[in-house]
Amino acid sequence: MGEDVTVNRNFRGTGLAGLLLSCLVLAGCNSTDLSTPDVTNARAAGFVDIKPGSEEEFILNVGRRIYFEQGSAVVTDEAKMTIVRQADWLKKNKGWLIKVQGHADDPGSESANKALSTKRAEAVLNALADQGIPRKRMWVKGYGIERPVTDCDEITCKSQNRRVVVNLREEFDASAPGR
Repeated sequence: MGEDVTVNRNFRGTGLAGLLLSCLVLAGCNSTDLSTPDVTNARAAGFVDIKPGSEEEFILNVGRRIYFEQGSAVVTDEAKMTIVRQADWLKKNKGWLIKVQGHADDPGSESANKALSTKRAEAVLNALADQGIPRKRMWVKGYGIERPVTDCDEITCKSQNRRVVVNLREEFDASAPGR
């Protein structure tokens, strides 16, 4: 019985010391140190000075990706909202050319996926043209399954590959027709 009392006293002493230490730590946390900057809402590294009309501004503030349903080249209502934002930005920044790149990750052959990715790119190009972007500034390239964003089997993962990417260019490249 004497041993139990000794262990109990030692435990109580340790418990009080732990409680006191916890209070001291918490008291330190409650102090306001204004010299530490709030980095929660800070800009990501590499994007500190985003210039209006820059490619960075387009990517970060407008968005360049448009997603499609499996086996479809139909522009969804959600995609139309992105296209309207893109067109508004492109109207203000007329110096950019636009390469509309289609991608696929759908069942079927490589040639079927290439044709589907081209149809997706053409659908986005047509939607941008309907918003007032001159066709002479744009061209399409269908990549099929050549350039996946992700390589996986899950349907939610594969859907990331069913996309069109609107890329800004300063000049026409070899894939532009008639160039």
